Amino acid sequence: MTMLDTPPTAAVLSGANTVPPSPARRMWAAAWMVTAVFILSNAPTPLYVHWQQQLGFSAGMLTVIFAIYIAGLLLTLLVAGQLSDRLGRKPVLIPGLLAAIVACVLFATASSIVMLGIARLLAGIAVGVIVSAGMAGVVDMGGAKRKRRASLVASVAMVLGAGLGPLLAGTLAQTIEYPVIPIFSIELIVLVSALIIAITLPFHRRPASGAMHQHSKLHLPTVPAPNRRHLAFGIAVFAPGITATSFVLSLGPSVMAKLLEVRSPLIAGGMACAMFLTATGVQFIVSRLHIRTILLLGAASTILAMVSLTIAIHASAAALLIVAALLAGAGQGLGQLGGLTLIGTHVPDNHRAEANAVLNIGGYIPAGLLSVATGYFIDAVGLEAGATAFAAVLAIAAALGGGLVFKKLYRD
Repeated sequence: MTMLDTPPTAAVLSGANTVPPSPARRMWAAAWMVTAVFILSNAPTPLYVHWQQQLGFSAGMLTVIFAIYIAGLLLTLLVAGQLSDRLGRKPVLIPGLLAAIVACVLFATASSIVMLGIARLLAGIAVGVIVSAGMAGVVDMGGAKRKRRASLVASVAMVLGAGLGPLLAGTLAQTIEYPVIPIFSIELIVLVSALIIAITLPFHRRPASGAMHQHSKLHLPTVPAPNRRHLAFGIAVFAPGITATSFVLSLGPSVMAKLLEVRSPLIAGGMACAMFLTATGVQFIVSRLHIRTILLLGAASTILAMVSLTIAIHASAAALLIVAALLAGAGQGLGQLGGLTLIGTHVPDNHRAEANAVLNIGGYIPAGLLSVATGYFIDAVGLEAGATAFAAVLAIAAALGGGLVFKKLYRD
């Protein structure tokens, strides 16, 4: 695969009368919407310690606030993919981006746990829309000849935004005395530009069909029977990977502050950013490899991340914690790329957004449940024992996922 086309920054950020003319540029413009929402999703990461001190809540409550985001995401995924495949991308994307804008305002003005929780809920709803309708829209805009490239662009847009958010927040939190409003003011501008793109891009409305009328009621997201194995392989590796990165996002700053005595928001944000930049870069490196190899590398990265996390905690080694975060990012990025590529190359166009929803439901359910359980387990037994138990469980899950891929996924 050759280097991707240069993204049209000027076109992305310009007014409503500018629509990128070529499929490649439309693909990049659609990817900017994904990046914008994921900047919002992880921008709060370096600020959790600040909010925890200001509002007074425990590690368990911190993971609950994080899980509220996942709950909003999962509930949205139940319907967003189906609605997008039936009605078209635009009627789903625009409300999702408006939810992100409201969440951004609430983050900027949060003065209670309730406001923080509502902001996280709306952010989760926006992410649920963007990982189903938005990422499917990237593939749509790329056209029939760019399905694998567009799958890579969509995946990279997600992890790039996820990394830029904590980097922005961490940098401003380190350099400005009152950083919250400046951070989310910048993000508000980014989200408005994404909304303009959603309004102006020529997403096609899905034509009504007899089969669609026969199945007009909403149902649990699913994919055609021949494609279920593709989803199973993707989830088997993506789920442990995104659970590992969820731990870093929710409890990583607490681990650094309490066990390693590192309290800099810039370091916390920089670690999260580096994690997702690793997830971005590794996808370009492996983009020519067979999907089976990509998924096996993803499982191995997550296992090594958990080994590094365990050693870092017991040896009080901040450098190894950063290594663990980088490996976790690689695990998520590779699992995500493998899963999205299987969807982009095998699942029919009119089921693509729903298949994206299934992939993310399969990933975020364990990420939410295990992170919350770990948070309260840490409250009960201490940070060292709780994080070690988390690492052991996740390493086993990643090994099982890798074993499934190794045995069952052959060249398609």
